[in-house]
Amino acid sequence: MELFNPAIALANLGPLLAGLLLTIELTFVVIVLSLVFALLVALGGMSRIRPLQWLVKAYIEAIRGTPLLLQLVYIYYVLPEVGIRLNSFTAGVVALTLNYSAYISEVYRGGIQAISRGQHDAAAALGMTGALAMRRIILPQAIRLVIPSLGNYFISLFKDTALCSVVSIQEVLFTAQILAAQNFQYFTLYTVVGAMYFAVSFPAARLVGYLERVTRAGYARRRR
Repeated sequence: MELFNPAIALANLGPLLAGLLLTIELTFVVIVLSLVFALLVALGGMSRIRPLQWLVKAYIEAIRGTPLLLQLVYIYYVLPEVGIRLNSFTAGVVALTLNYSAYISEVYRGGIQAISRGQHDAAAALGMTGALAMRRIILPQAIRLVIPSLGNYFISLFKDTALCSVVSIQEVLFTAQILAAQNFQYFTLYTVVGAMYFAVSFPAARLVGYLERVTRAGYARRRR
């Protein structure tokens, strides 16, 4: 009995590719939402409004202190008991966005705090308000610093979408589970899925490495 059956792989390639496209779609939606929401969380945590600081800290600690799988289950299965019903895709987007925004907000905060105090003082000397200086001076530099870290988070996000099968999102891994339950070709189907994940993740990891080298080279030139 052969372990890998090419005929089975080809016969099931269509549904697996459809699952992969859904996985990529879910990843991109969460990336866009997380980039925006995480920045708001980071700025809120750095504000001078104490209640807002406490709220942000409580949110981040709650996300850090619970597993993503539980967050997915809670949003999809528990919230309907209090009248909040979301379809599976929306529940997956919400859970992943809330989870990754908490971690990415800390990346943003680290990037902002890495900018020297002299930059703030120079902006103030030019008559800029704190908000204007943040938008035009601080954030552009901070975002350049955190691009490599963000890239690594997004690669992890692509792989973590597999957890969304628990809320019945038919991403690529869940699709393989359904197909394997019908034809028992576990080795073939999961090998194909592994190859699909690698085909997306490896080029993305190389791109992140390239961006990191470019960022380092840019700052090295600026120091000269």
